[in-house]
Amino acid sequence: MADNTATNGAQENAMPALNALAQYCKDFSFENPNAPRSLQQQSEGPQINLQVNVNAKQLAEADFEVELTLEGSAKVGGTETLFAFELTYSGIFRVANVPADQIHPVVMIECPRLLFPFARQIVADAVRNGGFPPLYIDPIDFVALYRQRASELQTENKAGVTLS
Repeated sequence: MADNTATNGAQENAMPALNALAQYCKDFSFENPNAPRSLQQQSEGPQINLQVNVNAKQLAEADFEVELTLEGSAKVGGTETLFAFELTYSGIFRVANVPADQIHPVVMIECPRLLFPFARQIVADAVRNGGFPPLYIDPIDFVALYRQRASELQTENKAGVTLS
């Protein structure tokens, strides 16, 4: 009995932990539709468009698959596409000793924060390998992204309640 109590006490006092069990490129495409013409010197700089999305699903009690999707393109003159890419970079994460009300923010903020540098490098290398200067995506504020998505969901839920 004494050993069991000591073990339970140690578990209750254990530090929160977030472990990356695996990371992988789940889906990736790069398009250079107007090559070789697009590789010529452009008179104006390209307009870069980037969209970021984070999704997660629970695989086991403490394990989550997190997907970080980066979609982007570069256009000149507003219409001619220089390049376009779509990357879904994923990871399996184990969350331990985190209060239940904090698991969702940890999974949706900290996990993509850990995945981002690897996804950023894949995009930079692909753009460079496509014949362009590497595209180094600026750091992403995943806290702001999380709050924005939570606000959007709250607005959608309120709209659904008032329309019913």
